[in-house]
Amino acid sequence: MKAKATLKQIAKELNVSVSTVSKALNDSPEISEQTKIKIKEYAKLKNYKPNVIGLNLKNRKTKTIGVIIPNILNSFFAKVFSGIEKVADENGYNVIMCISNESLEKEAHTLGMLSNGTIDGFVLSISEEAQKQHEYNHFKEIISEGTPIVLFDRTTDELDCDKVIVDDFDSALDSTQYLIDSGCKNIALISTIDNLSIGKLRLEGYLQALKNNNLPINENIILRTDSSEGLNEKVEAIYANNTIDGVFALAEDDSVAALKFGLKKGLRIPEELSIIGFADGILASRRLSPSLTTVSQHGVEIGEVAAQLLIDRLESKEEHLPYQTKVIKTKLKERESTRLN
Repeated sequence: MKAKATLKQIAKELNVSVSTVSKALNDSPEISEQTKIKIKEYAKLKNYKPNVIGLNLKNRKTKTIGVIIPNILNSFFAKVFSGIEKVADENGYNVIMCISNESLEKEAHTLGMLSNGTIDGFVLSISEEAQKQHEYNHFKEIISEGTPIVLFDRTTDELDCDKVIVDDFDSALDSTQYLIDSGCKNIALISTIDNLSIGKLRLEGYLQALKNNNLPINENIILRTDSSEGLNEKVEAIYANNTIDGVFALAEDDSVAALKFGLKKGLRIPEELSIIGFADGILASRRLSPSLTTVSQHGVEIGEVAAQLLIDRLESKEEHLPYQTKVIKTKLKERESTRLN
């Protein structure tokens, strides 16, 4: 591979100072046109590439956004990233994406690595492990150092920063109410995200809807766990030991399991069992039969809003711009797993 020249090497070869080379490459008016052309042509010949990390040291701008997501296999995060990248590109920013794999240690390491002059700010969703342990010091350190963070989806009140969320409580309340309005009286809840902030809010919305309609809370048909381990067996047991006519599932895996074992028990969907899930990937809409009624979280829009919040902060001349929390409204996408109201 052809070696890349440095400013120092170019300066030595042309018998000028490093400062002169740097100014010429940046079109400084202090350098004559003849010298600029000579230095630029030589730099090109020697395969010189500017160090992005070292660019604009005075204002510390790299025009690069760091994105950290918990799970690349989740279609929601893929959609969010698509929105971030779109807005970043429109505003002349590059994007570096990293995956925490739900690990607190990896999340903290990535933050430290990228905040060392590589990026201008972060857009991220907190890892499962960090939320489970209520450990947010790694974020607080980055923010205190002056690197802005925008949180999306999984957030915490312990961090002062910009946030983009969906109306998890209201959408869960409305979804459960939808099932009640369609005639369901024994509505199970399936959650493998009970340790996440979004899982807690969705659970609260479900319970509030039951309370609003004077329906009893049956703990036997409420499955709360923080992983998908043993999910199939647990869901199958709920169907086997209880009478259920509706299911509200809080994540995509939960939704798939609810549909799979409802069909396995021989229940007709939606006539005898109606299901609504927080899942809006291809699996829910095209590959499941019957297709699943879902709560659409508008992942692309979340990404767009989060990226714009960060860029606005980076480019603002105000030193103490107030933090904002933007709420994106969800939408219920009615498909074949629910009865029409």
